[in-house]
Amino acid sequence: MPYFSNSIQYISNLLGQKTLLSDETSIIEVLAIDSRKIINPSQTLFFALKGQRNGHDFIPELIEKGVKNFVVSEEKWLKKVYDANFILVNDTLKAMQQLAADHRKQFTYPVIGITGSNGKTIVKEWLFQLLSVDHHIVRSPKSYNSQIGVPLSVWQLNDTADLAIFEAGISQPNEMDTLTAIIQPTIGVLTNIGAAHDEGFTNRAQKLEEKLKLFKDVGLFIFQKEDLKSFKKQLPGKQQFSWSLVDNSADLFVEKMERKTNSTKLTALINAKEFSIEIPFIDEASIKNVLSCWSVLLALELPFEQIKHRMKELAPIEMRLKLRNGINNCTVINDSYNSDLGSLEIAINFLKQQQQHPRKTLILSDIAQSGIPSTELYKKVAELLASAKIDHLIGIGPEIASQAGVFKLDKEFYADTASFLENFTNARFSNETILLKGARAFEFEQISKLIEQKVHETVFEINLNGLIQNLNYYKSKLEPDTKLMAMVKAFSYGSGSFEIASVLQYHKVDYLAVAYVDEGVELRKGGIKLPIMVMSPDVSAFEGMVKANLEPEIYNFRILNELISFLLTRNTKEYRIHLKIDTGMHRLGFLEENIDKLITILNENRHIRVASVFSHLAASEDAAEDGFTQKQLDTLLRVTQKLELGLGYSFIKHICNTAGISRHPEAHLDMVRLGLGLYGIDSAVKNNRQLQPIGTLKTTITQIKELEAGETVSYNRRGIITQHSRIATVKLGYADGYSRKLGYGNGEMLVNGHRVPVIGTVCMDMLMLDVTGVECKETDEVIVFNDELRVEELADKIGTIPYEVLTGISQRVKRIYVYE
Repeated sequence: MPYFSNSIQYISNLLGQKTLLSDETSIIEVLAIDSRKIINPSQTLFFALKGQRNGHDFIPELIEKGVKNFVVSEEKWLKKVYDANFILVNDTLKAMQQLAADHRKQFTYPVIGITGSNGKTIVKEWLFQLLSVDHHIVRSPKSYNSQIGVPLSVWQLNDTADLAIFEAGISQPNEMDTLTAIIQPTIGVLTNIGAAHDEGFTNRAQKLEEKLKLFKDVGLFIFQKEDLKSFKKQLPGKQQFSWSLVDNSADLFVEKMERKTNSTKLTALINAKEFSIEIPFIDEASIKNVLSCWSVLLALELPFEQIKHRMKELAPIEMRLKLRNGINNCTVINDSYNSDLGSLEIAINFLKQQQQHPRKTLILSDIAQSGIPSTELYKKVAELLASAKIDHLIGIGPEIASQAGVFKLDKEFYADTASFLENFTNARFSNETILLKGARAFEFEQISKLIEQKVHETVFEINLNGLIQNLNYYKSKLEPDTKLMAMVKAFSYGSGSFEIASVLQYHKVDYLAVAYVDEGVELRKGGIKLPIMVMSPDVSAFEGMVKANLEPEIYNFRILNELISFLLTRNTKEYRIHLKIDTGMHRLGFLEENIDKLITILNENRHIRVASVFSHLAASEDAAEDGFTQKQLDTLLRVTQKLELGLGYSFIKHICNTAGISRHPEAHLDMVRLGLGLYGIDSAVKNNRQLQPIGTLKTTITQIKELEAGETVSYNRRGIITQHSRIATVKLGYADGYSRKLGYGNGEMLVNGHRVPVIGTVCMDMLMLDVTGVECKETDEVIVFNDELRVEELADKIGTIPYEVLTGISQRVKRIYVYE
């Protein structure tokens, strides 16, 4: 009997060494690897990957959620009695890749494969914009281009589509062979070859050769000629199409470029004929990405007038969801750059992570160019919303309104955005999380302006993907049973409160630590349920501390006795505390000679339970002080051994901070405390490229002046103009946390990719930049620090540390959280 490729029996025959099938009729619609992101459990096939966490550990929980199909690499699951299907394989990741490659072979329509150092996702999304008028397209969601992301993307291939666009990313040799077998592109696009992931290869040539493996069997290969001028081997593809800004032998040669204020006119020679297009971008990266897209359209033989019109209408790609404060104590997730089923699922999963409000609202437009009949499409959407427990749906557009009956929740519908705006009142939204998800044609930016809290034009943008990457980097250094406490004190080092804690909770850290009780109380109000240690518990805040189930750090007898007295008045049966031991830092903590007395007091008050005993390393990043670090560790181990014997029970032991995690694996003990490393900075490893700085502080130009030699700028006339200059005033000052020490040319900022110096004195709310020779205009963005102009550099210039710079960013600077 023949089986469809998505039937569990077909999949078990393809992959399985051994199988245990309790329901041979199961049909698989969704491949999953994350137990937290299950939307359609009955039609999900879960691959139990082994990484920092073992996916097999979550199988019982998933069965309770209704998942019935599993690919496993542990034979014990075939012996357990579960009403579920199990397929045993050697390697679950390779099995998922094999399944996706087999699925790909069943479709014969064109597949565009994209790789390169930068621009992959932008080119993919622009090609979708340019070609979705004529085609039903399957494409990678967001930037799903990894060994895991590619098979999840390719599984989306279906009979209703007639074109697919997938991107592939690699970071080391021999990774592309697997992705090539899965994508099997018919058209190949190499965006560029730059510095990204250079560290994983012997040299740039090796990286190029690895990337070109993707295109070995394509019918057409598209590339920038300069990228391959030194490539000595035969180019891939039966045919090649090149573009260039400098080489007139290229198939598409840009002979003239005219930049205007907000657009660029490109005049190119194609087959000895001259053609011109206008694009709504002026930066070099966008121009190069446009040329890759233009080449694809030419290869697909689109009429020139269509190309010209569509290129002019290209819209910027916002690849990340943005989490902002909204009106009436709401939280707004803005993901309105497009609307399709894949990206809606990603956005819904992010919405599910938010626990700060009990009510969740989705404002959703029609989903365009899905290739799926409306009845089937919105049935899938309704199932997604039901699974995610969305409370309220606002549908905008005639298609979603026509399917109103399939949505079983609080709902309302409008024919278009204008109708919704006519009926809008501020009072209709309050204390809820709102996800804004709309196709570009619906202009949801009009809605976002109404529901997002008005912001100061200086913003601190926090990349939550970077936070997750950094967390996983440090987790990879730990043994599986070593716990991790994340430090979110001082407003998460300036990065936020529950927004950061919510991500950490979702990614299963074991503990959080705050400085003061009120920080912990705010996290509880924001829906954080993790254990929270309070490092500076104030006696006056004990009531709130106990009520919020916070666990205090106890570092001297005064605080301990005050706590004992307080708990006696509450008749508390058991209360968890953390003991701080002073092993040489000499800031806070019990000394070793205090331990006998401490044991006596704790044994007299058995309602107080020691959750952990810890100390703080004074110089974990300094190799010259490793002997002192070892002495601190030895002291803690002696003290904890004595405490365990004296108390009669064990507890968590920890001493490592971020630098300690990196440099002292012998000191990881039962738990480590991860602080600034979460935010992309490790004092033990300078310029660690495996960490991602998560914060970008940005502002805008508010005015530009032309000044002549001899004139002066700012207070005390200390900014002296020595030649004809352009001076830009930006909306940032020392009240925002930008140090006055960075005035007088000491500080620099980035304007349209160029470093420019601060001139004159930094004012309270503004400062001035010398932008002479830099093409810029009023309202242009200015970068104060990011992953290029790093916060460590600012700290060095004013003789301080990154902690001080980050925590000094004023609360009037609005935080925006982005998630890809």
